[in-house]
Amino acid sequence: MTGGSTAVIAAAAVAGAAIAYNNGQEQKKAAEKASQQAEANAKKQEKAADEATNRANTKRADTGAALDSATQAGKAGASGTMLTGPQGIDPAALNLSKNTLLGS
Repeated sequence: MTGGSTAVIAAAAVAGAAIAYNNGQEQKKAAEKASQQAEANAKKQEKAADEATNRANTKRADTGAALDSATQAGKAGASGTMLTGPQGIDPAALNLSKNTLLGS
């Protein structure tokens, strides 16, 4: 072998190593991008499943129970409320111990 052919072989080997390195870097980037895409898809699917579960398990107000409760409260009399009961409020409890209209 002559010095010229050895240099060509060495240059070809360096070029081949550089090409292999570049290909490896491109494959690494492609694998990272695919991993990120898979993770994004998994999150999207998890969110969709969570939303579907929430839609299936929606809570609704029990209007019948509220109506029954209001009917029972109405039977207690005009002065009866949930806070006062059927006896209403004692007028003496409203007296502020002053003779003016505003109690001051």
